[in-house]
Amino acid sequence: MPVEPRFADPVRVLLVEDHDMVAQALELALQRSPAISVVGRARSREAATTDTARLRPDVVVLDRRLPDGDAVAAIGDLAALGSQVLVLTGDATPAVAARVAEAGGRGLLLKSAPLDQLESAVQRVAEGEVVFDAALLPGVLDRLTGRVRGNGSALTAREQETLQLLAEGASTEEIGDRLGVTRNTTRNHVQRVLEKLGARSKLEAVAFARREGLLE
Repeated sequence: MPVEPRFADPVRVLLVEDHDMVAQALELALQRSPAISVVGRARSREAATTDTARLRPDVVVLDRRLPDGDAVAAIGDLAALGSQVLVLTGDATPAVAARVAEAGGRGLLLKSAPLDQLESAVQRVAEGEVVFDAALLPGVLDRLTGRVRGNGSALTAREQETLQLLAEGASTEEIGDRLGVTRNTTRNHVQRVLEKLGARSKLEAVAFARREGLLE
């Protein structure tokens, strides 16, 4: 059943999802509500930022995994443009949810959630509420209040990319080539990743990152 409208004007939504069938299904589900208007669709982090600047949506519904990387790294830019960000993902851990919150995201829902829950979440996020999947919320609160350490939240976008390449087995030279930086700069990125994750080796950093849900 469609959610009753909360606003005089529909909530303007930008969908960011690279799988066309999923994007179409989400758009159809959201458009059935008179309280929501889908004003655009994007397929990547870069396109999401461009379209948010152009369309000025109230809410960006953001798939976590996109062709150009982990979308959590884009939340800060989207929020800076004045939009609230609601992340959708196929799976998540409390560590991932905490990263979303710390980056400025207003919520995180699993794609397995009922569609009426998504409609409600979009409206609540537009009002400034915080909406996280109920199973993840206790872990988010623990991390945000410091009861559980979440070292991965301190990684910059470039350090997150470095970590992802380490997990893919890339060498220092390969990482430098992929990122377009010098060998020394690459070594600095790797060292900062190790320090921030409290790891003594690349292998230990990757193992920690996988356990904490910091990798795609």
